[in-house]
Amino acid sequence: MEYLIVKWLHIVSSTLLFGTGIGSAWYLLFAVLSRNVAAIAVVTRIVVFADWVFTGTTMIAQPATGFYLVHLAGYPLHSPWLMYSIVLFVIAALCWLPVVWLQMRLRDLSAAAAAAGTPLPPAFWRYFKAWVLLGIPAFFAFLAVFYLMVAKPV
Repeated sequence: MEYLIVKWLHIVSSTLLFGTGIGSAWYLLFAVLSRNVAAIAVVTRIVVFADWVFTGTTMIAQPATGFYLVHLAGYPLHSPWLMYSIVLFVIAALCWLPVVWLQMRLRDLSAAAAAAGTPLPPAFWRYFKAWVLLGIPAFFAFLAVFYLMVAKPV
């Protein structure tokens, strides 16, 4: 029974991690593409909050529950599918950390522009480009981790 509870927690946290990430990216991308400064300010504020609450907690829960599942199931840590999963998760996490900082900068710059009634400054667009570029490898790393977790290829 303990294994099923931990597995359930692992699956729920991975769903929250990936779902929040893809949902936040979707809304932020389309808010920015609208070029509506007030809308961008609201969406970036919400995205930063969601990232801390959901992504931040699940970035901790995923390895904690994952390593415990490996222990409970008796998988060797040197299994290739597991080692690749860990490396890909670390890559995604290393992309996520600067993304959080970038999102906070996007939030602050868009809030200031909205309050002043001015267009978004050039720095906003530089940070946004970096945000997109970091999101792409994180997205594909998580897709690969999902595959490896389900298939566990030899």
